[in-house]
Amino acid sequence: MKKLLITGFEPFGGEAINPSWDAVDRLPDVINGYKLHKLKLPVVFREAARIVLSAAEDIMPDVILSIGQAGGRASITPEMVGINLRNARMPDNSGYQPVDEAIIPGGASAYFSTLPVRRIYEAISNAGISSEISYSAGVYVCNDLLYSLLSHFEGTKTECGFIHVPYSREQNKEPSMTMEDIILGLTVAIEALDEK
Repeated sequence: MKKLLITGFEPFGGEAINPSWDAVDRLPDVINGYKLHKLKLPVVFREAARIVLSAAEDIMPDVILSIGQAGGRASITPEMVGINLRNARMPDNSGYQPVDEAIIPGGASAYFSTLPVRRIYEAISNAGISSEISYSAGVYVCNDLLYSLLSHFEGTKTECGFIHVPYSREQNKEPSMTMEDIILGLTVAIEALDEK
């Protein structure tokens, strides 16, 4: 059975919950031949990536799929690219607030996801759930994680990618999506990984 390391984030920005982790935590343990290894991450620059890379050394996953919350988006948005930039409009959960800082000084400007982004988007859409391809993972901790993983695993067989989800209904913010739809969207995204 293949191994999928799937991550979500703790709450941040004053929120009581983070739908990225709540959804990951409620996914089944096996989807389409993948054994899911679930990991909850801090919303902290550098630290989130360090934790995932450490876990990956033990698990040796075939795929790493990270999930994050993108407040203000109405759709589930698989990310096409991570960029070499940190810029925080609010501090992370450790109080760190970088401004126009390279994630890896001298590193590549950007890396493209090694997951089938368009196929994932189409699978979510075909399941009747709002989805769009995103060409910017932002410059906060989500992008920090995506870029760090793509840089680390460049040229290896480990595929990496990121999906942003909207606020969940429980957060009482708009736009939002039901937790059931977020979970279904992530499930069909995983099912789409190995489609030919």
